[in-house]
Amino acid sequence: MALQVGDKAPDFKLLNTELKEVSLADYKGKKLVVHFFPMAFTGVCTTQLCTMRDSFGYYEGMNAGVVGISVDSPFTLAKFKEDQAYQFPLLSDFNKEVSPAYDALYNEFVFGLKGVSKRAAFVINEEGNIAYAEVLESAGDLPDFNAIKQAVEA
Repeated sequence: MALQVGDKAPDFKLLNTELKEVSLADYKGKKLVVHFFPMAFTGVCTTQLCTMRDSFGYYEGMNAGVVGISVDSPFTLAKFKEDQAYQFPLLSDFNKEVSPAYDALYNEFVFGLKGVSKRAAFVINEEGNIAYAEVLESAGDLPDFNAIKQAVEA
């Protein structure tokens, strides 16, 4: 069942690009914007995360963290982060445990690929509840960045 506004956000513990564990609990007391994306180094994913990179100061000023999550390996994500100069953590859901918890996993993707993160965006409030949820069925679509900002401001 899809997560709804007001639901408790599923906990996660994932490796970042420095092979350190990052959890939802690390953001307790602040808002967190979570972006799921299908694959590093692809056009729409790069646009999605670069939009967040270019707005990072806004989110930081609102006491909101930002993370990106995909099923790519931490090593692939490290190169992607370096190439695009992302200031926020990219987290590897390589074992595909967190994406399905957020209903953000394609069983079937393009080219016969299976188990790829859907493009999705969530805002988690200071209490760990979902304040905004958007899961896109089409990987070619981008999340509603204005709605994300409004949820952070609320």
